[in-house]
Amino acid sequence: MTHREGLTVASLALVAALLPRTGWTQDTARTKGIESSTAPAPARRGSVVWLYVQPGANADSSLTLDGTAAGEPLHFERLDEGRFRTLLGIPLEGGDTLAVTLRRSTGAQADTVAVDVPVVRPAFASERLTVAPRYAQPDSAAQARIDAELAQSRAISRRAHDTPRLWSGRFLRPRPSRITSVYGTGREFNGAVTSRHLGTDFAGKVGAPVRAAGRAVVAQVAQFYLAGNAVYLDHGGGLVTGYFHLSRVLVAAGDTVAAGQVIGEVGKSGRATGPHLHWIARYGGITVDPMSLLALPTTPEFGRHGGGKGEARENAP
Repeated sequence: MTHREGLTVASLALVAALLPRTGWTQDTARTKGIESSTAPAPARRGSVVWLYVQPGANADSSLTLDGTAAGEPLHFERLDEGRFRTLLGIPLEGGDTLAVTLRRSTGAQADTVAVDVPVVRPAFASERLTVAPRYAQPDSAAQARIDAELAQSRAISRRAHDTPRLWSGRFLRPRPSRITSVYGTGREFNGAVTSRHLGTDFAGKVGAPVRAAGRAVVAQVAQFYLAGNAVYLDHGGGLVTGYFHLSRVLVAAGDTVAAGQVIGEVGKSGRATGPHLHWIARYGGITVDPMSLLALPTTPEFGRHGGGKGEARENAP
């Protein structure tokens, strides 16, 4: 080993000893005065993560931060030491980075910076299902109904941007039972690939309890063609969860529900091969893996040691 190699090894060992032992990789970008990181890391396509940003070394209490990503607004919360965090919804489709536009303002001065957040794409399986022909190939009237119901649910999701964040702590599983189908699975109905499964399915007998994943307001109770009896919960800060194929609904629109509260019962209404709960999550109009909610760290300490670095680019127009 040369003298230079010895110094390098010693330096790396010293850095490793000084880094906090959090289980997260120290990989934070410091470019153009912006620090950014994600937790969990690496950020995955089709998930929701915390995005942490330190917009400048001398950020004071007058500085505000907002931004957009994938066409959705970001809702930054101020933390200590000049740091901010926001939920970030990552679309399922796309490349190995997600462009985030940040706007820093101190009243008289404002600037815009584009940051590329690295993301990875998980591998997805496929499955074959058999349902009644009217669900596999809806006629024109049924398709018009499906489109209208989708527009309703999307509007609910986007209105969640106007609701302050209502939850705190960890999100909960809506059912303790086994998972029968995961998010992202390609689905073949009656021999034709028609969709990708954009939720998580939980096993359950008809009448088994379904619980709210987090504190929220009931945004809608509906009877939809595909989703059957459905409940949409607005958790605020752009986040909505949905609970489909219920046999019975135990809440009404406008109710405030607590994390873990029973909101309905497992059923097989709508397009379902049998009784189960189909659970979804959206950040605005972006449908994400609802299980990624369970992986969100609850402490802002992760923002100091988060793994997914963001690379700042030239100021956006």
